Amino acid sequence: MNFYSVFVLLCVASISEAGWYLPGAKPKEYENGQEVQMYVNSMSSINTHLPFDYYSLPFCKPKRNTKGERENLGEILMGDRIKASPYEDINVGSDFQCKVVCDPKTLTPKEVKRFEQLIGEEYVMQLILDGLPVAVRNIDQNTFSIGFPLGGKEGKQSYINNHLQFTIKYHKVRAFEGSSAKRIVAFTVRPYSVKHGIDGGAATTCGENFDPVNLQLQYTGTTDPIVWSYGVKWEESEEKWAARWDIYLNIADTEIHWFSIINSVMIAFFLSGILAAIMLRTLLRDIARYNAIEDADDLHDEIGWKLVHADVFRPPQHKGLLACYVGTGVQLLGMCFTVLIMACLGFLSPANGGMLFTSILLFFVFLGIYGGYTSARLMKMWGETSWWNAFQTATVVPGTVFAAFFIINLFVWREESTGAVPFNAMIAVIAIWFFISVPQVFLGAVLGYKKEALKPPARINQIAKFVPEQRWYLQPWFTIMCGGVLPFGAVFIELFFILTSIWMHRIYYVFGFLLLVFIILCVTCAEITIVMCYFQLCAEDYHWWWRSFFTSGSSGFYVFLYSIFYFFTSSLKMTRFTAVLLFFGYMAVISYIFFVITGAIGFVACFWFVRKIYSSIHVD
Repeated sequence: MNFYSVFVLLCVASISEAGWYLPGAKPKEYENGQEVQMYVNSMSSINTHLPFDYYSLPFCKPKRNTKGERENLGEILMGDRIKASPYEDINVGSDFQCKVVCDPKTLTPKEVKRFEQLIGEEYVMQLILDGLPVAVRNIDQNTFSIGFPLGGKEGKQSYINNHLQFTIKYHKVRAFEGSSAKRIVAFTVRPYSVKHGIDGGAATTCGENFDPVNLQLQYTGTTDPIVWSYGVKWEESEEKWAARWDIYLNIADTEIHWFSIINSVMIAFFLSGILAAIMLRTLLRDIARYNAIEDADDLHDEIGWKLVHADVFRPPQHKGLLACYVGTGVQLLGMCFTVLIMACLGFLSPANGGMLFTSILLFFVFLGIYGGYTSARLMKMWGETSWWNAFQTATVVPGTVFAAFFIINLFVWREESTGAVPFNAMIAVIAIWFFISVPQVFLGAVLGYKKEALKPPARINQIAKFVPEQRWYLQPWFTIMCGGVLPFGAVFIELFFILTSIWMHRIYYVFGFLLLVFIILCVTCAEITIVMCYFQLCAEDYHWWWRSFFTSGSSGFYVFLYSIFYFFTSSLKMTRFTAVLLFFGYMAVISYIFFVITGAIGFVACFWFVRKIYSSIHVD
């Protein structure tokens, strides 16, 4: 790793001081009676993936603290809107059964319809205390879920969870004798639907003897005013502050992750065995036989990959576009490795909301120098110095992703969702792209064009050799589709957990497993491309440039097919057109990025392989 890479790592790691703490936030200590600020976030649903502002519904407004937290770029792009909470009387060690948040409210027919729609779509409310999202315990499974339901259904009627019973656990900091400092280690809630009694505009059922279990449900269809209330209970816990995120990370799936690793390793070993057989037996025998030929006339009696030595390094069609894709693929590959390493070191923990998304964006931008350098080296080898190609490298793949993102964002904006990226955030992304990423790519292109051109180990004939007719199993469409199966097979188990994390609103945390699987994916892509390329060259087909990219890159097509299978077999219940568009639009973008990364891996491996074998034989 050179100085530039180290510099980028240090820059992104120092974005937040909190990054140096595990699991990602500096512990805050409270004294007895000290007020703790609670925040609300956008409500969300796995059935729509259209987050809405908390105060888009007629909830009580805060009276004293009206200032929310400032979101980072990643949180804004993900639709988070963190604002002050109306639950203001939360003081350390102060318990109470029931307290009214604000005056009773009577819902209008339009508001009732909105509540019923969001309850039917299973929207979940998000609260934050001391950096912890509120969690609800699933008693049947003995697990915890982030957020609590807005309400529920009883028959055809909908009810609202208008009473929240908070339980806040703390751990005493025994730094010295007599210390009373406390650290919050858990924040859970039990939501209730309670029809409060009202007399003279005040709730008569909210007091010290309040029991939400024995009261009627608060239905949406009634014309009676709704009272919003809450209770707080503080409990001491022996759990350490550093382990407070464990309840959100259900670690029961570790064995499945190990199975994913074993599955990937077995596929890699299988391909390695085939590659070893080719390299150690067939290929070495071919090289020895070709080098033993002294008479040029004897070469006509030979068949195989040596016969295309004068054409194998002929520049491909649309070479500028290929160089662009390979350069961007190398840039994305470096981004993936850097982000995974940072995540394994604990800098991108779930406590830093939006930090993962922000880091992905920033690492891609700062690693543009590698994309420009790779693209320029290829273009110079093919005998062309094109600054237009550098611009393509900086804009084609990012522009395609941005265009898809922009179109999807228009539909989300029409829904008035906070998932629609604001105009100022859009301008910020464009500015980062054109004022940081594009110059980085051009800088890499300058460095690449200054290097001496890579010289092919064999002279290129002026007249292209005729490619004989290929058997059906060596046709491009067949080899390309077969080439993507094994790389996809190496990652599909881990892909399930990633999709579950994205679309089921669960926290993905096993970045160590993911890094191992990603390394195995790289090895698998390289090996399958080399094997397919060898068979192609043995059939005297020298058009390997684009095919090497598509052979491993076709795994992105299988990722999209798997997303279709996941959509229809998972517990997702998307019915809105915009929600379905979100799913397939973003999965198409993810599959496209996966195609570019794996395609670049296959191309680079195949390029090394072809240069290696043709530099090992004597060619006149």
